[in-house]
Amino acid sequence: MTFRPAPRALATATAALLALTGVTACSSDGSAGTDPQRVDVVAGFYPLQFLAERIGGDAVAVTNLARPGAEPHDLELNPRQVGQINEAELVLFLHGFQPAVDEAVERNAGDRAFDVATVEPLQDVTAGGHSHDGEEDGHGHAEEASGGVKDPHVWLDPSRLATIGDKLAERLGTIDPDRAGEYTQRATTLRTELERLDAEFTEGLQTCQRREIVVSHTAFGYLTRKYQLEQIGITGLTPEDEPSPQRLAAVAEEAREHQATTIFFETLVSPKVAETIAREVGARTAVLDPLEGLSAEGDGDYFSVMRTNLQTLRTALSCS
Repeated sequence: MTFRPAPRALATATAALLALTGVTACSSDGSAGTDPQRVDVVAGFYPLQFLAERIGGDAVAVTNLARPGAEPHDLELNPRQVGQINEAELVLFLHGFQPAVDEAVERNAGDRAFDVATVEPLQDVTAGGHSHDGEEDGHGHAEEASGGVKDPHVWLDPSRLATIGDKLAERLGTIDPDRAGEYTQRATTLRTELERLDAEFTEGLQTCQRREIVVSHTAFGYLTRKYQLEQIGITGLTPEDEPSPQRLAAVAEEAREHQATTIFFETLVSPKVAETIAREVGARTAVLDPLEGLSAEGDGDYFSVMRTNLQTLRTALSCS
């Protein structure tokens, strides 16, 4: 008797075969694994791509899993991207920021993974932010008790990003010892540039009439802590969360209290909530970019976006 698989079983087997084909053949479009002369690096999102490209130079081929214009928190990986992780010589990710990447790294990357969150301890989500007794952050945790919830947006502190860059240079040097000195030199050059940016922020935000910023989601804890500002977040760490009416009312009250002239939103999520608060308190809106990703290919880089953020903050806070 001939066995004939049921249609559902056949469809499942076909999907599995296609997924496997996508994994094994993923390097045919210029992604990881195609250039034997360069170190193949996969980065979870833009700031890690930026670091790898600046420190690796021509010696690395970098694939960013998050496309420009897409919000990277909720990235879903296709089989080709899982294959890229499987084939890469180095996978740069930040544990806790992109759950799908975390899972794929755990299953496929092994000791080729580099979790940048291990370079320096991540700070608590409320550190550098504004505390509201009983209010919830973006993950459903009360802010009072959110000591276990970590803020992943470490790249918004240039000095911390420089330290991650130094460690990345060391890691690339172990993979490619012949060019270890080049990686170290480029990391040193990048550190100098980041220190200059840090100085610009310190000086530019030193004398401001206000020090509170109302933001669409609490992505700016590292920046506000570093430069003695205070963030008032409409939502928590996850920008897609819908704030409750009570939360909107509380933020509006604080915006009035601090005489905020600007309510900030970001490039990769809808500005509607920020616009609602702005109308309520008679303020304008402006973009403050958390640099989770670029809005479009070729749309500046880390330094240009950060300097635009600085000028936006200086205007909003009436800095002299």
